[in-house]
Amino acid sequence: MYAQTCRGARRSPGIGPLRCPTADQSCKGARMRKSIRTGAVFATALALAATGVGVASPAAGLFGEAEINPIESNLASKYWASASATGGDDTAHFAIDQDASTAWIAAAAGDALTLDLGGAYNNARKLALEFPDAGAVYQYTVEGSADGQTWSTIADESESTQARAGGVHVFTVEGTRYIRVTIQGATEGARLGITEIAVYNYLRDEMVLGADMSWVDGDTRQYWVSPLEADRGAGPHLLDVAKDRGMEFTRLRIFNEPRNEGNGAVLAVPSQGPARSLAVAEQVVDRGMQLGIDFHYADSWADPGKQPKPRAWAELPFDQLTDAVYDYTHDYVGQLIDQGTTPDKVAVGNEIIHGMMWGSEAQLSADDSAPVWSGANPGYFRNQAAVYQSQPGGGILWQYWNSEDAGERALYLESFDRFTTLLAAGISAVHDASPETKVELHAVVRNEGYDGRTGLEMTSEFWGQVLSRLEAKGLAPDYIAHSYYPEWHGSPEVMERNLQTISAAHPEYKMTVAETSYPASGANGAPMPNSTYPRTVQGQADAIQRVFQMVNDLPNHTGAGVLTWEPQRWQSMFRSVPGLTNTSEPHASIDIYNKSAATHVVEDRVFSSAGVGEELTLPSTVDVLSVADGVVSPAAVQWITTGDETATAGRVEVRGSTEFGTIVAIVDVVPTVGVEVTPRSLAGKVYLSVAVTNTYDVPVSIVVSTAYGSKTFANVAPGATVSASANSRLTAVPAGNVTVAVTGESVSETKSVSYAPFAIGG
Repeated sequence: MYAQTCRGARRSPGIGPLRCPTADQSCKGARMRKSIRTGAVFATALALAATGVGVASPAAGLFGEAEINPIESNLASKYWASASATGGDDTAHFAIDQDASTAWIAAAAGDALTLDLGGAYNNARKLALEFPDAGAVYQYTVEGSADGQTWSTIADESESTQARAGGVHVFTVEGTRYIRVTIQGATEGARLGITEIAVYNYLRDEMVLGADMSWVDGDTRQYWVSPLEADRGAGPHLLDVAKDRGMEFTRLRIFNEPRNEGNGAVLAVPSQGPARSLAVAEQVVDRGMQLGIDFHYADSWADPGKQPKPRAWAELPFDQLTDAVYDYTHDYVGQLIDQGTTPDKVAVGNEIIHGMMWGSEAQLSADDSAPVWSGANPGYFRNQAAVYQSQPGGGILWQYWNSEDAGERALYLESFDRFTTLLAAGISAVHDASPETKVELHAVVRNEGYDGRTGLEMTSEFWGQVLSRLEAKGLAPDYIAHSYYPEWHGSPEVMERNLQTISAAHPEYKMTVAETSYPASGANGAPMPNSTYPRTVQGQADAIQRVFQMVNDLPNHTGAGVLTWEPQRWQSMFRSVPGLTNTSEPHASIDIYNKSAATHVVEDRVFSSAGVGEELTLPSTVDVLSVADGVVSPAAVQWITTGDETATAGRVEVRGSTEFGTIVAIVDVVPTVGVEVTPRSLAGKVYLSVAVTNTYDVPVSIVVSTAYGSKTFANVAPGATVSASANSRLTAVPAGNVTVAVTGESVSETKSVSYAPFAIGG
């Protein structure tokens, strides 16, 4: 984590600000840097982002206001999704371009559009379709598949007679990767195709959400959910509140021998040291939370701008340094196990994009043209160079990355060899001490790269060099992790692309965001750099939930979890309670941990069509899918209508309510031809006389169909009336219907008009 910026401190350009001392240290003049849903197909979907996934209860007792809804994201909008078709393939991409003015147009009935989500998704639970022409009947089937070979039916509307411009379907298909929509037919004259298709993903149960809360060591504040209420809720320990609000995982950083970052002096109170962290680990496990250990392998902060060796190891030859890493790691994990706090995960190093435990290799760069150089921070690394830079370490010599000089290229590769040798020692120690404990390696993707390369190119090179070496040793990690702070690592969209690119290159590894945060105040609410979220309680909730979403959306379920960094201190999710000494309460944003997962997914939009002035008919129920068991059941809808929804042509929205939240009907009110049906007697037989008036402003073709024959009229002018007479050859006819099909430029209407029984002389 990049933490505080100390005035007067020197740093290498582009590496990030320096850390100030820990909570036990002073830092005169230091200043703390203060400061969804995606891809909805329809405009209505943006307004309804909260609906269809259960109702969020008010955040009573928490500070501030934040509307927190279960995460829902449109996978079809991701850049890694693609579409193909059996007919009209050159327009297939228009079905996922998030532009309602474009469409995939099939070549003929029976053509299919196939959406490839780029990987498997177990929690893809809803899809939405929109068709090109309002007022038309579309007949279609929807199927889902994990492999593109075996298909499961999601929806069968092949016999539909309902005019509607779209459809929403809830479903469960294990490991969904492909969605296939086959257009079986449509009203004569209507365009066959799809304007937009959306497939919505929801938070998986296995996504682990938590925080690094290392500063709980020695924290004497009281934390309460509702400190001003008679029932204050969970507290007074920070971990009580964290667990109560849904955090599942706590990470603790470990400094070998905590020291002042400026001068290297041993701290009187060794916060986040091995002994004190053992006690905190017990507090974590006692509350039923998962435990993570983050070895910095340093006596003070280790991050991209500084990776000092521990003082006790600083002058060790490299082979002895490697042994020290193994022994220390093995011993500490053993101590955790002995006290009943076996860690669920161990991070070997912290933000190690430039290596770790820097040593004499820093002397190869005389200035800050490279991340690892002799004048790097912390202060004691620079000022006590005879100690800390006396022996080789694990710093990466990025300055030789692109060198064409054979000697410099050799130095570059040797630096990775040393670095991964140290990593292998730590990983091996964890495996030997606790085979069930998972291992994580934690880097960053810099917002800018190095030596003309992008940050993503640099991190991709890092993982390629590191993982290939560790795999060769049989010591690959279980997780690869990154930090994400928009001010240093780019916009959410950039970070999402970074994560997906790295995950696609190394699909065998689970991926996490090991650190993230966002401020709830500061800068008059202006967003952080590279962000659109305001610095408010709501903005904090939205920004962090967006990180949950980007990790959850990684294909093939590689995204495994997200941790916020020190939420009680850094860009805090808490505030000091006015009038109460030493007491904090959480912001309403903290409920992202317990409200981000959907319990139900609802058919939250229905599509309908009606003629101008006709009675509006809407469904009495919508489908609801239980995420827990995949069962779909009906939910009653109470619609709120005014009676004038069909007064004029156009698209109108009608809202309704269910026990699961708001539902919206999207109704296309279309002009409709005037039709009059009159049974009459002629020559002793019953004739049906049908008069049709073209109420459209363009010429149309009209087909009148009865049980006793049909007749076609071509190029009927606007306002003109045509008449058809059908001879039943009967003296009496039962009640029936006359169907009128109208087609023309941007016109496609089918209208059915009923008539009563009629008998001659009756």
